Amino acid sequence: MKKIKSGVYGLNPLLDGGINQGSTTVVIGCAGAGKTTFATQFIRRGLENGQEGIFVSLDENKEQIVKEAVEMGWGEILEYIDDGLLVFIDASGKDFSRFIKEELPGFVDEWKGADARIVVDPLTPVIWAVEDRYMQRDLLSFMFKQMRRVGTVVCTLEEHSSAGDLSGEEVVIPMYLADTVIHLRYRLAEPGLERMLKVAKCRSSRHSEHYHPYRILRGFGIVVERGDRETPPPRDRTEEIKALLARKRGEIPQAIYRRIHKSLDYVTDQDLGDLTPEEVVEAVLDEYMPEEKVGPKAGTPRPTPRASRSGRRR
Repeated sequence: MKKIKSGVYGLNPLLDGGINQGSTTVVIGCAGAGKTTFATQFIRRGLENGQEGIFVSLDENKEQIVKEAVEMGWGEILEYIDDGLLVFIDASGKDFSRFIKEELPGFVDEWKGADARIVVDPLTPVIWAVEDRYMQRDLLSFMFKQMRRVGTVVCTLEEHSSAGDLSGEEVVIPMYLADTVIHLRYRLAEPGLERMLKVAKCRSSRHSEHYHPYRILRGFGIVVERGDRETPPPRDRTEEIKALLARKRGEIPQAIYRRIHKSLDYVTDQDLGDLTPEEVVEAVLDEYMPEEKVGPKAGTPRPTPRASRSGRRR
């Protein structure tokens, strides 16, 4: 199974190297858990490598999603949209059953074989579109199969179970149909909020079976912690991270180095929680170093969309 980088720092080792290419991943969590942030990082990572990105919004409009991305520190999203590499499909307010059965196939015929990264955020309205469980399964199965013809898919799903243990009825069918399931558990705990990530399922992979702490850092997004340290981390960690990155500057693509270095301007020591500088740098290297080439070099033009689709952006 060929793996692609997830874009979520620290996650790839838990997935046996990354997300399975051409698969469907469902990210489950309650409000505020970071599902859209996860999806945005996934899309962003592909765009850095020249892959086209398709963001299917079933709830919020394009303007709100872009605003939140910019506030998170991803200002270059506007450039990708202008270049036509990132496409938004606003399906909010539509009859989702009709949208999937009648409109989606035409879109897939236009894009099939593009090897794009596709996000559906959130999947919840599709579940609510029909009450019958068998019809829900058929609708989701059809949707997943169609979208995999275009590329690799990540869907977010709102969790409504108060237990936070994936026991809610709304998650059963998506978990069964998806190739990979990632649970973002976000709940109140002493002395404050607790964020834990678990890979509940990953086909054809030796994945982690444990919960791992994670944090959401402006400029970076989600960073997953190993959770195996015995001593408290040192202070002034942002400067130490910069120093560690500087030692690796010749090994990291320069565009990526500059972006990561700039991202650290948004991060405070308090934001890092229990993350060590070594852990942050290791996660960055794991995300980018195996790739021979990451994105266009400075001064070179971005890849352009295929001519057959350039005039049919939505």
